[in-house]
Amino acid sequence: MIWMWIGFVAFILAMLALDLGVLNRKAKVIDTKHALIWSAFCAGLAMAFSVLVYFMYEQHWFGIGTEEFQRAGSALMTLQRGGAAIHEHGDPLLPHNGHEAAVMFFTGWVIEQSLSLDNIFVIAVILAYFGVPAKYQHRVLFWGIMGALVMRGIMIGLGAALIHRFNWVIYVFGGLLLLTAVKMLLTRESSVEPDRNPLVRLARRIFPVTTYFEGEHFFTRIDGRRAITPLFLVLLVIESTDVLFAVDSIPAVFAITKDPFLVFTSNVFAILNLRSLYFALAGIMDKFRYLKMSLVFVLGFVGIKMILSHHFDIPTLFSLGMIGGMLLVGVLASLAADRRDQRASPAEAGSEP
Repeated sequence: MIWMWIGFVAFILAMLALDLGVLNRKAKVIDTKHALIWSAFCAGLAMAFSVLVYFMYEQHWFGIGTEEFQRAGSALMTLQRGGAAIHEHGDPLLPHNGHEAAVMFFTGWVIEQSLSLDNIFVIAVILAYFGVPAKYQHRVLFWGIMGALVMRGIMIGLGAALIHRFNWVIYVFGGLLLLTAVKMLLTRESSVEPDRNPLVRLARRIFPVTTYFEGEHFFTRIDGRRAITPLFLVLLVIESTDVLFAVDSIPAVFAITKDPFLVFTSNVFAILNLRSLYFALAGIMDKFRYLKMSLVFVLGFVGIKMILSHHFDIPTLFSLGMIGGMLLVGVLASLAADRRDQRASPAEAGSEP
Protein backbone atom coordinates (compact mmCIF):
# COMPACT_ATOMS: atom_id res chain seq x y z
CA MET A 1 0.00 0.00 0.00
CA ILE A 2 2.85 2.41 0.81
CA TRP A 3 4.21 1.99 -2.73
CA MET A 4 0.99 3.40 -4.13
CA TRP A 5 1.42 6.61 -2.12
CA ILE A 6 5.13 6.83 -2.95
CA GLY A 7 4.44 6.31 -6.65
CA PHE A 8 1.76 9.01 -6.77
CA VAL A 9 3.85 11.58 -4.87
CA ALA A 10 6.87 10.80 -7.08
CA PHE A 11 4.72 11.37 -10.19
CA ILE A 12 3.47 14.73 -8.93
CA LEU A 13 7.01 15.84 -8.00
CA ALA A 14 8.18 14.84 -11.48
CA MET A 15 5.40 16.94 -13.02
CA LEU A 16 6.36 19.94 -10.89
CA ALA A 17 10.04 19.47 -11.73
CA LEU A 18 9.15 19.38 -15.43
CA ASP A 19 7.15 22.58 -15.01
CA LEU A 20 9.74 24.64 -13.14
CA GLY A 21 12.98 22.96 -14.23
CA VAL A 22 12.29 22.52 -17.95
CA LEU A 23 9.26 24.39 -19.26
CA ASN A 24 9.60 27.53 -17.11
CA ARG A 25 13.25 27.76 -16.11
CA LYS A 26 13.43 31.46 -16.92
CA ALA A 27 11.11 34.14 -15.60
CA LYS A 28 8.50 34.96 -18.22
CA VAL A 29 4.94 36.13 -18.60
CA ILE A 30 2.50 33.21 -18.96
CA ASP A 31 0.12 34.08 -21.78
CA THR A 32 -3.50 32.91 -21.91
CA LYS A 33 -2.90 30.43 -24.76
CA HIS A 34 -0.19 28.49 -22.94
CA ALA A 35 -2.12 28.66 -19.67
CA LEU A 36 -5.19 27.13 -21.34
CA ILE A 37 -3.08 24.38 -22.93
CA TRP A 38 -1.45 23.47 -19.60
CA SER A 39 -4.81 23.66 -17.81
CA ALA A 40 -6.38 21.31 -20.38
CA PHE A 41 -3.39 18.97 -19.97
CA CYS A 42 -3.85 18.91 -16.16
CA ALA A 43 -7.57 18.26 -16.55
CA GLY A 44 -6.78 15.43 -18.97
CA LEU A 45 -4.38 13.94 -16.44
CA ALA A 46 -7.12 13.97 -13.79
CA MET A 47 -9.54 12.20 -16.13
CA ALA A 48 -6.91 9.64 -17.09
CA PHE A 49 -6.17 9.06 -13.42
CA SER A 50 -9.86 8.36 -12.77
CA VAL A 51 -9.57 5.48 -15.27
CA LEU A 52 -6.46 4.27 -13.45
CA VAL A 53 -8.36 4.49 -10.14
CA TYR A 54 -11.02 2.19 -11.60
CA PHE A 55 -8.51 -0.57 -12.32
CA MET A 56 -6.60 -0.03 -9.06
CA TYR A 57 -9.70 -0.53 -6.92
CA GLU A 58 -11.28 -3.17 -9.16
CA GLN A 59 -8.14 -5.33 -9.26
CA HIS A 60 -6.90 -4.33 -5.74
CA TRP A 61 -3.44 -3.23 -6.85
CA PHE A 62 -1.03 -2.96 -3.91
CA GLY A 63 -3.89 -4.12 -1.69
CA ILE A 64 -5.96 -1.01 -2.39
CA GLY A 65 -9.65 -1.45 -1.60
CA THR A 66 -9.01 -4.49 0.59
CA GLU A 67 -9.75 -4.84 4.29
CA GLU A 68 -6.32 -3.61 5.40
CA PHE A 69 -6.51 -0.54 3.17
CA GLN A 70 -10.08 0.44 3.99
CA ARG A 71 -9.48 0.05 7.72
CA ALA A 72 -7.29 3.16 7.50
CA GLY A 73 -10.19 5.17 6.14
CA SER A 74 -13.19 3.98 8.13
CA ALA A 75 -14.09 2.79 11.61
CA LEU A 76 -16.57 0.31 10.13
CA MET A 77 -15.59 -3.38 10.07
CA THR A 78 -15.02 -5.13 6.76
CA LEU A 79 -15.23 -8.78 5.80
CA GLN A 80 -12.75 -10.44 3.45
CA ARG A 81 -14.38 -12.64 0.79
CA GLY A 82 -12.53 -13.91 -2.22
CA GLY A 83 -9.82 -11.23 -1.93
CA ALA A 84 -12.31 -8.35 -2.11
CA ALA A 85 -13.43 -6.08 0.69
CA ILE A 86 -17.14 -6.45 1.50
CA HIS A 87 -18.38 -3.79 3.92
CA GLU A 88 -20.51 -5.16 6.71
CA HIS A 89 -22.47 -1.95 7.04
CA GLY A 90 -22.16 -0.83 3.43
CA ASP A 91 -20.55 2.52 4.24
CA PRO A 92 -21.70 4.76 1.35
CA LEU A 93 -18.62 6.99 1.69
CA LEU A 94 -16.18 4.17 0.94
CA PRO A 95 -15.78 2.61 -2.52
CA HIS A 96 -16.86 -1.01 -2.87
CA ASN A 97 -15.53 -1.46 -6.40
CA GLY A 98 -13.59 0.26 -9.15
CA HIS A 99 -16.60 2.09 -10.59
CA GLU A 100 -17.52 3.67 -7.26
CA ALA A 101 -13.90 4.64 -6.61
CA ALA A 102 -13.53 6.32 -10.02
CA VAL A 103 -16.78 8.26 -9.60
CA MET A 104 -15.79 9.34 -6.07
CA PHE A 105 -12.39 10.56 -7.26
CA PHE A 106 -13.85 12.44 -10.23
CA THR A 107 -16.60 14.02 -8.13
CA GLY A 108 -14.08 15.10 -5.50
CA TRP A 109 -11.88 16.60 -8.21
CA VAL A 110 -14.81 18.52 -9.71
CA ILE A 111 -15.69 19.93 -6.27
CA GLU A 112 -12.10 20.93 -5.50
CA GLN A 113 -11.59 22.45 -8.95
CA SER A 114 -14.80 24.47 -8.74
CA LEU A 115 -14.08 25.73 -5.22
CA SER A 116 -10.57 26.73 -6.33
CA LEU A 117 -12.14 29.27 -8.70
CA ASP A 118 -12.97 31.46 -5.71
CA ASN A 119 -9.32 31.16 -4.72
CA ILE A 120 -8.35 32.75 -8.05
CA PHE A 121 -10.07 35.99 -7.02
CA VAL A 122 -8.03 36.13 -3.82
CA ILE A 123 -4.74 35.33 -5.57
CA ALA A 124 -5.40 38.14 -8.05
CA VAL A 125 -6.01 40.58 -5.18
CA ILE A 126 -2.80 39.50 -3.39
CA LEU A 127 -0.60 39.82 -6.48
CA ALA A 128 -2.12 43.20 -7.35
CA TYR A 129 -1.72 44.47 -3.77
CA PHE A 130 2.03 43.74 -3.76
CA GLY A 131 2.44 44.79 -7.39
CA VAL A 132 4.13 41.52 -8.38
CA PRO A 133 5.49 41.81 -11.95
CA ALA A 134 3.78 39.40 -14.33
CA LYS A 135 6.99 37.53 -15.15
CA TYR A 136 7.54 36.62 -11.46
CA GLN A 137 3.99 35.48 -10.73
CA HIS A 138 4.55 31.95 -12.04
CA ARG A 139 7.42 31.31 -9.61
CA VAL A 140 5.63 32.50 -6.49
CA LEU A 141 2.50 30.51 -7.42
CA PHE A 142 4.62 27.42 -8.09
CA TRP A 143 6.14 27.46 -4.60
CA GLY A 144 2.77 28.37 -3.16
CA ILE A 145 1.38 25.18 -4.68
CA MET A 146 4.29 23.15 -3.30
CA GLY A 147 3.48 24.39 0.20
CA ALA A 148 -0.24 23.81 -0.35
CA LEU A 149 0.39 20.17 -1.29
CA VAL A 150 2.28 19.54 1.95
CA MET A 151 -0.25 21.34 4.16
CA ARG A 152 -3.26 19.70 2.54
CA GLY A 153 -1.65 16.29 2.89
CA ILE A 154 -1.27 16.90 6.62
CA MET A 155 -4.82 18.26 6.96
CA ILE A 156 -6.32 15.35 5.03
CA GLY A 157 -4.42 12.88 7.23
CA LEU A 158 -5.73 14.58 10.36
CA GLY A 159 -9.27 14.72 8.97
CA ALA A 160 -9.25 11.02 8.09
CA ALA A 161 -7.90 10.14 11.52
CA LEU A 162 -10.60 12.21 13.24
CA ILE A 163 -13.40 10.62 11.21
CA HIS A 164 -11.92 7.17 11.88
CA ARG A 165 -11.71 7.74 15.64
CA PHE A 166 -14.75 9.97 16.21
CA ASN A 167 -17.61 9.13 13.89
CA TRP A 168 -19.57 12.24 14.95
CA VAL A 169 -16.89 14.51 13.43
CA ILE A 170 -18.61 14.06 10.09
CA TYR A 171 -21.52 16.13 11.44
CA VAL A 172 -19.06 18.89 12.40
CA PHE A 173 -17.58 18.87 8.89
CA GLY A 174 -21.07 19.02 7.38
CA GLY A 175 -22.05 21.93 9.61
CA LEU A 176 -18.80 23.71 8.69
CA LEU A 177 -19.70 23.43 5.01
CA LEU A 178 -23.14 24.88 5.62
CA LEU A 179 -21.66 27.79 7.59
CA THR A 180 -19.17 28.40 4.77
CA ALA A 181 -22.02 28.46 2.25
CA VAL A 182 -23.88 31.04 4.34
CA LYS A 183 -20.74 33.14 4.73
CA MET A 184 -20.08 33.02 0.99
CA LEU A 185 -23.69 34.03 0.34
CA LEU A 186 -23.49 37.04 2.65
CA THR A 187 -20.00 38.14 1.57
CA ARG A 188 -20.08 39.70 -1.87
CA GLU A 189 -16.40 40.49 -2.26
CA SER A 190 -13.33 38.51 -1.21
CA SER A 191 -11.31 40.88 0.99
CA VAL A 192 -7.62 40.39 1.70
CA GLU A 193 -5.55 42.57 4.03
CA PRO A 194 -1.96 41.28 3.70
CA ASP A 195 -0.46 43.77 6.15
CA ARG A 196 -2.68 42.36 8.90
CA ASN A 197 -1.65 38.77 8.14
CA PRO A 198 0.04 37.27 11.26
CA LEU A 199 2.73 35.53 9.19
CA VAL A 200 3.59 38.77 7.41
CA ARG A 201 3.83 40.63 10.72
CA LEU A 202 6.07 37.91 12.18
CA ALA A 203 8.32 37.90 9.11
CA ARG A 204 8.71 41.69 9.29
CA ARG A 205 9.79 41.42 12.93
CA ILE A 206 12.39 38.72 12.26
CA PHE A 207 13.83 39.93 8.96
CA PRO A 208 14.30 43.30 7.29
CA VAL A 209 12.18 43.58 4.14
CA THR A 210 13.41 45.18 0.93
CA THR A 211 11.20 47.76 -0.76
CA TYR A 212 11.92 46.28 -4.19
CA PHE A 213 11.88 42.91 -5.92
CA GLU A 214 15.17 41.05 -6.32
CA GLY A 215 14.16 39.26 -9.48
CA GLU A 216 12.70 35.84 -8.61
CA HIS A 217 14.54 35.67 -5.29
CA PHE A 218 12.73 35.32 -1.98
CA PHE A 219 15.81 36.25 0.08
CA THR A 220 18.63 38.75 -0.30
CA ARG A 221 21.12 40.60 1.92
CA ILE A 222 21.13 44.12 3.30
CA ASP A 223 24.42 45.28 4.87
CA GLY A 224 25.50 41.65 5.21
CA ARG A 225 22.28 40.63 6.97
CA ARG A 226 19.78 38.22 5.45
CA ALA A 227 16.62 40.00 4.34
CA ILE A 228 13.40 38.97 2.63
CA THR A 229 11.91 40.42 -0.52
CA PRO A 230 8.25 41.37 -1.11
CA LEU A 231 7.97 38.17 -3.17
CA PHE A 232 8.46 36.12 0.00
CA LEU A 233 5.72 38.09 1.75
CA VAL A 234 3.44 37.28 -1.18
CA LEU A 235 4.27 33.59 -0.73
CA LEU A 236 3.40 33.75 2.97
CA VAL A 237 0.02 35.38 2.29
CA ILE A 238 -0.84 32.87 -0.45
CA GLU A 239 0.08 29.93 1.80
CA SER A 240 -1.94 31.22 4.73
CA THR A 241 -5.02 31.96 2.63
CA ASP A 242 -4.82 28.48 1.10
CA VAL A 243 -5.08 27.01 4.61
CA LEU A 244 -8.35 28.90 5.05
CA PHE A 245 -9.64 27.62 1.72
CA ALA A 246 -8.55 24.08 2.62
CA VAL A 247 -10.64 24.22 5.81
CA ASP A 248 -13.66 24.66 3.52
CA SER A 249 -12.76 22.44 0.60
CA ILE A 250 -11.30 19.35 2.28
CA PRO A 251 -14.48 18.57 4.28
CA ALA A 252 -16.39 18.94 1.00
CA VAL A 253 -14.50 15.97 -0.46
CA PHE A 254 -14.92 13.97 2.76
CA ALA A 255 -18.65 14.37 2.07
CA ILE A 256 -18.08 12.32 -1.08
CA THR A 257 -15.64 9.72 0.26
CA LYS A 258 -13.78 8.82 3.45
CA ASP A 259 -11.03 7.11 1.47
CA PRO A 260 -7.87 9.16 2.26
CA PHE A 261 -6.19 8.25 -1.02
CA LEU A 262 -9.12 9.50 -3.10
CA VAL A 263 -9.44 12.66 -1.00
CA PHE A 264 -5.72 13.42 -1.32
CA THR A 265 -5.38 12.67 -5.03
CA SER A 266 -8.48 14.68 -5.99
CA ASN A 267 -7.10 17.63 -3.99
CA VAL A 268 -3.65 17.33 -5.59
CA PHE A 269 -4.95 17.30 -9.16
CA ALA A 270 -7.13 20.35 -8.44
CA ILE A 271 -4.20 22.25 -6.89
CA LEU A 272 -1.92 21.20 -9.75
CA ASN A 273 -4.26 23.00 -12.14
CA LEU A 274 -4.80 26.09 -9.97
CA ARG A 275 -1.83 28.08 -11.28
CA SER A 276 -2.75 27.52 -14.94
CA LEU A 277 -6.38 28.41 -14.25
CA TYR A 278 -5.24 31.64 -12.63
CA PHE A 279 -3.29 32.76 -15.70
CA ALA A 280 -6.11 31.63 -17.99
CA LEU A 281 -9.11 33.01 -16.10
CA ALA A 282 -7.99 35.79 -13.74
CA GLY A 283 -8.72 38.49 -16.30
CA ILE A 284 -12.21 37.26 -17.19
CA MET A 285 -13.52 35.91 -13.88
CA ASP A 286 -15.66 39.04 -13.46
CA LYS A 287 -17.75 37.81 -16.40
CA PHE A 288 -18.88 34.79 -14.35
CA ARG A 289 -20.89 36.82 -11.87
CA TYR A 290 -23.25 34.00 -10.87
CA LEU A 291 -20.59 31.33 -10.43
CA LYS A 292 -20.14 32.25 -6.78
CA MET A 293 -23.83 31.61 -6.18
CA SER A 294 -23.40 28.19 -7.77
CA LEU A 295 -20.57 27.47 -5.33
CA VAL A 296 -22.88 28.43 -2.46
CA PHE A 297 -25.37 25.77 -3.57
CA VAL A 298 -22.58 23.22 -4.11
CA LEU A 299 -21.28 23.72 -0.56
CA GLY A 300 -24.79 23.58 0.83
CA PHE A 301 -25.56 20.36 -1.05
CA VAL A 302 -22.37 18.53 0.00
CA GLY A 303 -22.84 19.76 3.59
CA ILE A 304 -26.33 18.25 3.72
CA LYS A 305 -25.03 15.07 2.06
CA MET A 306 -22.36 14.76 4.72
CA ILE A 307 -24.77 15.25 7.61
CA LEU A 308 -27.19 12.66 6.17
CA SER A 309 -24.50 10.13 5.23
CA HIS A 310 -25.10 7.98 8.35
CA HIS A 311 -28.85 7.89 7.81
CA PHE A 312 -29.55 8.31 4.10
CA ASP A 313 -27.34 7.37 1.15
CA ILE A 314 -27.20 9.94 -1.65
CA PRO A 315 -25.48 8.09 -4.52
CA THR A 316 -22.18 9.62 -5.63
CA LEU A 317 -23.21 9.56 -9.29
CA PHE A 318 -26.33 11.56 -8.39
CA SER A 319 -24.14 13.99 -6.42
CA LEU A 320 -21.86 14.43 -9.43
CA GLY A 321 -24.86 15.23 -11.63
CA MET A 322 -26.23 17.74 -9.10
CA ILE A 323 -22.87 19.48 -8.66
CA GLY A 324 -22.23 19.61 -12.41
CA GLY A 325 -25.74 20.96 -12.99
CA MET A 326 -25.33 23.70 -10.38
CA LEU A 327 -22.04 24.84 -11.89
CA LEU A 328 -23.44 24.72 -15.42
CA VAL A 329 -26.43 26.87 -14.43
CA GLY A 330 -24.09 29.45 -12.88
CA VAL A 331 -21.87 29.58 -15.98
CA LEU A 332 -24.77 29.80 -18.44
CA ALA A 333 -26.57 32.46 -16.38
CA SER A 334 -23.35 34.50 -16.19
CA LEU A 335 -22.74 34.28 -19.94
CA ALA A 336 -26.36 35.25 -20.67
CA ALA A 337 -26.12 38.27 -18.33
CA ASP A 338 -22.82 39.35 -19.89
CA ARG A 339 -24.29 39.07 -23.39
CA ARG A 340 -27.31 41.09 -22.29
CA ASP A 341 -25.04 43.82 -20.88
CA GLN A 342 -23.07 43.96 -24.12
CA ARG A 343 -26.25 44.43 -26.13
CA ALA A 344 -27.45 47.15 -23.74
CA SER A 345 -24.18 49.12 -23.78
CA PRO A 346 -24.37 50.28 -27.45
CA ALA A 347 -28.01 51.21 -27.00
CA GLU A 348 -27.22 53.33 -23.95
CA ALA A 349 -24.28 54.96 -25.73
CA GLY A 350 -26.49 55.82 -28.70
CA SER A 351 -29.14 57.45 -26.50
CA GLU A 352 -26.68 59.92 -24.95
CA PRO A 353 -26.89 63.49 -26.33
